[in-house]
Amino acid sequence: MEKMSGRTSQLFRGSVTFLRKCLFNVISIGPIPDHIAFIMDGNRRYAKKQNSAEGAGHKAGYSSLMSMLGYCYELGVKYVTVYAFSIDNFKRRPEEVQYLMDLMLEKIDELLEHEGIINQYGIRVYFIGNLKLLNEPVRVAAEKAMKATAKNNKAVLLVCVAYTSRDEIVHAVKESCKNKRRELQTHLGSKVANGASEGVEEDKKMGLNKGLVIHDAQDDGLEGSEAVEKTDRMLYKGEGNSDDIATRTCKGLLEDAEVREKQRKLPSIKLVDVEKHMYMGVAPNPDILIRSSGETRLSNFLLWQTANCSLSSPAVLWPELGLRHLVWAVLNFQRSYQYFEKKRKKI
Repeated sequence: MEKMSGRTSQLFRGSVTFLRKCLFNVISIGPIPDHIAFIMDGNRRYAKKQNSAEGAGHKAGYSSLMSMLGYCYELGVKYVTVYAFSIDNFKRRPEEVQYLMDLMLEKIDELLEHEGIINQYGIRVYFIGNLKLLNEPVRVAAEKAMKATAKNNKAVLLVCVAYTSRDEIVHAVKESCKNKRRELQTHLGSKVANGASEGVEEDKKMGLNKGLVIHDAQDDGLEGSEAVEKTDRMLYKGEGNSDDIATRTCKGLLEDAEVREKQRKLPSIKLVDVEKHMYMGVAPNPDILIRSSGETRLSNFLLWQTANCSLSSPAVLWPELGLRHLVWAVLNFQRSYQYFEKKRKKI
């Protein structure tokens, strides 16, 4: 009887896998999202609903995550991002935070098991966020996981821990400013000692350090554009020699043009510089963002990256999220694909 039961169970699983592959083949006729992000909301409410300990909800959530990763990679989605732990979560009760850190440490080790999903699908793992805020064992384990999977290239899993979008944007702006400051020092030939720039006398003469322009050749104390205005007034009143006035006007215009040209060549912070320093710069922007439990808030998650993204908010709690919810989100993405592509091309 036991052999029969085991055989039946195996046949059932095989049938389910076959039907899922058939479903994915049909869906693959349309465009497949390159990147899906998940806000895993509802683990604690699930535990309460099941009259279980709070930790049971998080463990059930991890099982749901493993299933969802398998579905995504079978479908052909290359990048999956999950919101595992927000910086704001550090404000929770200390014992809950410690439990979540311990659970994260345990699950990182499970991810690296030889027969686990990481090796099965050739997944490279990134831990995204302000990792300095994690306790040392978790941070070391995260770094170990990233190093161990660095050569995997079939798929990517991005785990956002100690992360908020505002922290990411502030970090990116700071790093962009530091980078441009180094470029500017190189451009000006500066030598920086104790935060002060030296050796920029030539550029000071050009007024670049304060955005000023040089005085005209007659040294009348006026900047180039002001000299032009003065010559206009002199011509209107009939004052001075017209040849001298014309010469002064041309010099003033040339001075302004020369300074503007040199200022244009100075390094400046552009959108691409900020995006390059984002924590999420290792992956393209998500095509779909799914938040479980019916909530429609982004909760400070990927605010920069989701400007043109299909949003899905199934009413089920995260541990209850299943294949049908993923399929529905992908079908909605395919229906809106042309619209989002036009928006991206405009950007």
